[in-house]
Amino acid sequence: MASPIPTLAHLVSEASSLYKQMFVDDTPQIAACAPGRVNLIGEHTDYNHGYVLPMALPLVTVVVGSPSIGGDTVIVTASEHADEPRRVDLSLPNEGSKLSPWAPHWANYVRGVIHHYRARPLPGFRAVVVSSVPLGGGLSSSASLEVAFYTFLQQLRPDDGDKIAKAVACQQAEHTHARVPCGIMDQFVSVLGTEGHALLIDCRSLEAIPVPLADPELVILITNSNVKHSLASSEYAVRRRQCEEAASILGKKSLRDATMKDLEGSRDKLDDVTYRRARHVIAEIHRTVKAAEALKKGAYQDFGQLMVESHNSLRDLYDVSCQELDDLVSAAMEVDGVFGSRMTGGGFGGCTVTLLKAHVIDRAIQHIQERYHGTPTFFVTTPSAGARALQLS
Repeated sequence: MASPIPTLAHLVSEASSLYKQMFVDDTPQIAACAPGRVNLIGEHTDYNHGYVLPMALPLVTVVVGSPSIGGDTVIVTASEHADEPRRVDLSLPNEGSKLSPWAPHWANYVRGVIHHYRARPLPGFRAVVVSSVPLGGGLSSSASLEVAFYTFLQQLRPDDGDKIAKAVACQQAEHTHARVPCGIMDQFVSVLGTEGHALLIDCRSLEAIPVPLADPELVILITNSNVKHSLASSEYAVRRRQCEEAASILGKKSLRDATMKDLEGSRDKLDDVTYRRARHVIAEIHRTVKAAEALKKGAYQDFGQLMVESHNSLRDLYDVSCQELDDLVSAAMEVDGVFGSRMTGGGFGGCTVTLLKAHVIDRAIQHIQERYHGTPTFFVTTPSAGARALQLS
């Protein structure tokens, strides 16, 4: 059975209640939310300036709070999975000064957003964070937190409203304070997600084309393996360096500019691992463009085949899958009415994403549960809206 997705109203109520418990002399005045995302296809292509095809989720992070009369700044997370302490008191940076990373780790996403926020000065504030985005599941809980907090700050001290610059600022927050060299995809779709549409994002030009995904006979099934192997964080940076090395050997600014002909022509200059990394990226960029065209035409079988090809490439060439993800994909593909399935996110655990007919969802979930040797969690979802301010009643 699929897990229920908490409503936005429920999350706002939970955050507001916690705020009143933590700050008995105060009531939250402003609120904001930003979604997690699932990437339908285009994995490990964003930091290679390629194409990606994600969609925003109804799983969101909510921030509620108020300006602080006393000038203090306090942030509280309701997440039971966050490292301690869950309350952090900050001194806001002066003009030109830096808010440095520090423990606990979850708060560094917020520190980074404050540091890179595009308007000054910021007033003191109190804030509470609540999220329905699973942590460590490959659904971008980090970008959801960053973008939600940036949207919250926009109500305290408005910036110029440039959405792309907002996404870039949140990406920089992850680079400098969470120390993760991520691409732009997660923050971009969390800011600019569109209900009923996936987004084909050009990660070089930062242009986005909405791709309709609102067929009522179609659903997206996210299956969380509920495993996360320890390689996940360290190997991400390794893959990025390998891609940069391959691009340099090929004489390109990035693998976005390389073709299979370029790669094969320089194969003797690349070791086997670097060659396989580059081969995945070059093919995946091409696959993603083809997949967007297939989705526009309603060619779901073609789209599903490209999803499976993507997974196999991530498993065999990029080496970021794992047995649990492979088993989930295999089980899903055994069900009639499933078009395609693949791992999604950085890899080494986390989630798979499956495109299937709506009427077979229960059968698919049951079959995966029977075949998978673990305790998966399921979410049935459709494309949702991006970050936004919320009205508190």
